[in-house]
Amino acid sequence: MAHIDDPETQRANLTFIKATMKEPLLSRDHEFDLAKRWRENGDEAALHELVRSYTRLVVATAARFRNYGLPMGDLVQEGNVGLMQAAARFEPDREVRFSTYAAWWIRSAMQDYILRNWSIVRTGTTAAQKSLFFNLRRLRAKIEDSPSNTSLSVDGRRKIAAELNVDESEVESMEMRLAAADQSLNSPIAEGGEDEWQDFISDQRPSPEDVVIGMRDSRMRSKWLAEALGELSPRERTIIAQRRLRDDGATLEELGKALGVSKERVRQLEHRALMKLRASMLKRVQVAGDLLLEA
Repeated sequence: MAHIDDPETQRANLTFIKATMKEPLLSRDHEFDLAKRWRENGDEAALHELVRSYTRLVVATAARFRNYGLPMGDLVQEGNVGLMQAAARFEPDREVRFSTYAAWWIRSAMQDYILRNWSIVRTGTTAAQKSLFFNLRRLRAKIEDSPSNTSLSVDGRRKIAAELNVDESEVESMEMRLAAADQSLNSPIAEGGEDEWQDFISDQRPSPEDVVIGMRDSRMRSKWLAEALGELSPRERTIIAQRRLRDDGATLEELGKALGVSKERVRQLEHRALMKLRASMLKRVQVAGDLLLEA
C-alpha cells in the first residue's frame, strides 16, 4: 500500500519540488568550474550551487520509487544524501557530467533506504536479492500476461532467473516475500476470534527444569574430569592441558621442545593420556552417553 502524506506534508513537498525546478541548468563548462573549485579549493558556495542545480534529479528519481509505499519526503532526503556523497567524490578531470555520476549515488541511497524500511524483515541482503527486489515486478509484467496476485509459471521463473543471473529458488523466494505483507503476531487468526498467531509459536528455548539439569550435569562432568586428570602423570597432565584445554592449543613441536622429547613421543603420550581419561571417566558413569553434551 502506498504511503499517503498528510496535507501539510504534501504542501511542504510541493514547495520543495517547485523550488528545485526553478534552479537553472548548468552548462558543461560551468559545472566543471564549480566542481573544480569545490574539489581543489573547498569552495562551499560552488558546492551549494552544484548540488542545488541537480536536486531536480533527486526528485525525479524519488518519483520512480514512490510505489514502494514509503514517504516521498523521506525518499528525497535519502536521495539528497546520495547527491552530497556524489559531490564529495566527483572528479571533474574524468570528463563525465556530474548528473551521470550523481545518478548512481542517488539511486543507490534510495534503494538502500527502501530495502531497510519496506519491511520489518530485512530484505535484499545479497546482490541477487537486491536485483530481484527492484526488477521482479517489471520482468514479470514483461514476460507473463497474468494477474500480479498469481504465482509465476515455472517457465516465467526460469526466464527471470536467467535474465538476472540468479537461481530459480531465489526468484521463488522473493516472489513470496513481495506477495506477503508484514503482519503482527498479535493479529487474530480468524475474524472475531480470540486466538492470536503468537499463541501457536512454540518456545524453542530449554525449560527451567532442563536448564537446572544441564547445570547440574555440567558441574558433575567437571568434577569427574578433574578427578580423572588427577590420575595422570605430571607430564601427561601438561600435555592434555596445553593441547586439549586451551582454545589455541600448543603444537606437538612446541610441547616436544618444552618437554625435551620428540614430536612423535608427545603424540604417543597424548594418546595414552586420553585413553586413561576415557577409562577413568567411564568408571564413573552407568551409561557412556551421560558423558556427552546434548546438541
